[in-house]
Amino acid sequence: MAGNGRSDTAHRRRAARGLRRRDVVAALALGPGLFAAAARGQQDVALTSRKTHALSLFGDVKYPPDFPHFDYVNPDAPKGGRVRLYDIGSFDSFHPYVVQGEPVLGVPFIYDTLLASSFDEPSTEYGLLAEEVEVPSDYSWVVYTLRDNAHFHDGAPVTPEDVVFSMQVLKEKGQPIYRFYYANIVELEKVGDRSVKFKFNESGNRELPLITGQIPVFPKHYWVERDFSKSTLERPLGSGPYKVGNFEARRFVEYERFEDYWARDLPVVKGYYNFDRIRFEYYLDSDIALTAFLGDNYDLRLENSAKNWATRYATPAVKSGAIKREKVRDKNPSPLQGFFFNLRREKFQDRLVRQALGLAYNFDWVQRNVYYGQYDYPNSYFENSELAARGLPSKEELEILLPYRDRLPEDVFTKEFKSPRGDVNGFNRDNLRDAMRLLNLAGYVVKNDVLVEDASNKQFKIEFLLVDVSFGRIVQPYIGDLAKLGIVATMRVVDTSQYQQRIETFDFDMVTGGVAQSLSPGNEQREYFGSAAADRPGSRNIAGIKNPAIDGIIEKLIFAEDRASLVTAVRALDRVLVWNYYCVPQLFNAEDRYAYWDRFGHPDPFPPYNNGIPLLWWYKGEPKKPKDEET
Repeated sequence: MAGNGRSDTAHRRRAARGLRRRDVVAALALGPGLFAAAARGQQDVALTSRKTHALSLFGDVKYPPDFPHFDYVNPDAPKGGRVRLYDIGSFDSFHPYVVQGEPVLGVPFIYDTLLASSFDEPSTEYGLLAEEVEVPSDYSWVVYTLRDNAHFHDGAPVTPEDVVFSMQVLKEKGQPIYRFYYANIVELEKVGDRSVKFKFNESGNRELPLITGQIPVFPKHYWVERDFSKSTLERPLGSGPYKVGNFEARRFVEYERFEDYWARDLPVVKGYYNFDRIRFEYYLDSDIALTAFLGDNYDLRLENSAKNWATRYATPAVKSGAIKREKVRDKNPSPLQGFFFNLRREKFQDRLVRQALGLAYNFDWVQRNVYYGQYDYPNSYFENSELAARGLPSKEELEILLPYRDRLPEDVFTKEFKSPRGDVNGFNRDNLRDAMRLLNLAGYVVKNDVLVEDASNKQFKIEFLLVDVSFGRIVQPYIGDLAKLGIVATMRVVDTSQYQQRIETFDFDMVTGGVAQSLSPGNEQREYFGSAAADRPGSRNIAGIKNPAIDGIIEKLIFAEDRASLVTAVRALDRVLVWNYYCVPQLFNAEDRYAYWDRFGHPDPFPPYNNGIPLLWWYKGEPKKPKDEET
């Protein structure tokens, strides 16, 4: 089950990784005056610190230290039953934190973190393993004090040594993303019987203290006798609400409730983890997976296919109400999905070429004939939020953008970005005419009906890399329009493991990608769009963007002094991204589509910033099936 993503089927594997790790999106907002002084290097300012039970980017938190539970949970939800989810592909490892192996979904259920997210406040975290957090006004360090009753499943206490070990082993032996993402953590030490201190190599970065709170804490005594860098099917030891139960590699896994879970009575846990068992079923094909759901072989799915939603649910179980369907809208920015260019390939380095290829994509025809009118065309990387750039740049945005004017397209300053729409009847002549003009300006001409580089006579070819053959219904019409420009385009469908390997090594021309943003963009923008991540295997800078202006704006964003400054910097970043045409936007959707067998209860309404599946749901009883489906 893909957690909270909205990307279509071809991108499901990357979206599904949301269940493998918790979001790292929150930050602090403490004393902007002192922050500004520290950021300017005024060492004579006396720094202050405070101790708190929670951290938030937006200042005050909703819940006081003695709160009984989050408002959005059902604290009296019955415990018991089983929920069956699904994934496409296979697995051969319970260790998603390293490169080796194909990891299973759900491993974060095993491990606790220092902090836990609130689902009804943007970017706010409360103590889980940590009962108290201390931060200075310049954000140059953070101290966590652990709860004295926190323990692993074998009864060993969670200690500062475990926290230190977890951070160090992730940076040294974990996936490359950890070394990059935690690069600003330069010192980590035990400072008391139950306290651990993280020190950073920069001050003023408000997100760094909270990033450390999302590190999964591993038991040092367990891993010192094992090689952390290797994949494994040995059941891991954790401190979280579940442990690994029955499983069969590549087919299914069950997580069983750990009855002696140390945190079960904490306010941040009340109403969570209501199922005795959480099971993931694995399927090699998305169409087979849907058929299995309709046959009651698993319970709940996020429907990523507009075609399936429109055509595949006309069954007796749906008509009788045994299967429920819901559309849920949240308050997070809607993920942008698009065909991303690989700028590491010379043919895509010219902005005019990228713009031309975007004009060739006929969204309006695809929207009517493939998407069944269920999607919108994105004009921003931050749709459905105040972060999206609209109109012309404000005075405040210009203060950020003008120093980079000679490195930016003039359109950034003079026009509002609108994605090209196309023609609903399939006759995309005007856009194709403009596309050909741009290609000619970029040095390409058509010879013998084939687009070639005028100087070298080299054909212009594109291969679309896919992991799901059903996504061909989106690619094939695009290939047809590209052919009208003389471009030789093909699509290559590969299995999940090969697809992942080719993505991580940037072995593709164009690929469907998604960028899921939060309401508090921060350090992760370096990973999405920063030059330092462009050539690092496994990074999320899919396009290979290396733009000094973007690097500079990201730093402005990360070191923003307050919410208003953050919004301004994000909008400036948004303008530079869209006007550089790093991808051909496909769609965005402000709603998630869920189908589930009516044997569960869930919060109503859903919390605004996370759907809580399956964390907040509970088993209520078997649905009454229509007679022709009863066995």
